[in-house]
Amino acid sequence: MTIPNIITLGRIICVPIIIWLILSGAYLAAFGIFVFAGVSDALDGWIAKNFNAATQLGAYLDPIADKALLVSIYVTLGLQEALASWLVILVVSRDVLIIGAVLLSILIGQRLVVAPLMISKVNTTFQIVLAACVLGALAFGFTAADILIDSEWATVLIADVVFGLSVLVGVTTVWSGGSYLRVWTQSVSASDIGGR
Repeated sequence: MTIPNIITLGRIICVPIIIWLILSGAYLAAFGIFVFAGVSDALDGWIAKNFNAATQLGAYLDPIADKALLVSIYVTLGLQEALASWLVILVVSRDVLIIGAVLLSILIGQRLVVAPLMISKVNTTFQIVLAACVLGALAFGFTAADILIDSEWATVLIADVVFGLSVLVGVTTVWSGGSYLRVWTQSVSASDIGGR
């Protein structure tokens, strides 16, 4: 087990802890662990690249850790009414769509290799920034109502930033999901043609 893989496993362990902290209202601690998880994500990638410590296990674990963290935080913040329901549904549906396509490919005996798309990296970045903004706002004393409903001048700015980021996450989520679906259908079609 390499050091990057141990760091990645640590990030996976952070997931239930962050969920529990958010549900308990311990937003400052949840925000701190989220920031720690983000730093650990950059660190394990840097170590793997610069010290020739990249492994096949790490190639699978890293995206699993990222998605587990983000999807869990989005669902939990949605339950706390700090994120709009439509956005949570969109983010979760995209990941379910991608996982479903991979599983279907395995069931029909086709090996699907999809490199991460640039729009997916952009989408993940926006998702992280939005989650950090919402958790940060909650950690520093704003309420879920402040985040989604602009009531005073200070919360107007937060609500506008969260709304703008939500739109960016929504658009890039649809774009990313559509792009993966297009790549998958082309791959399946090419396989069907090649098999005849």
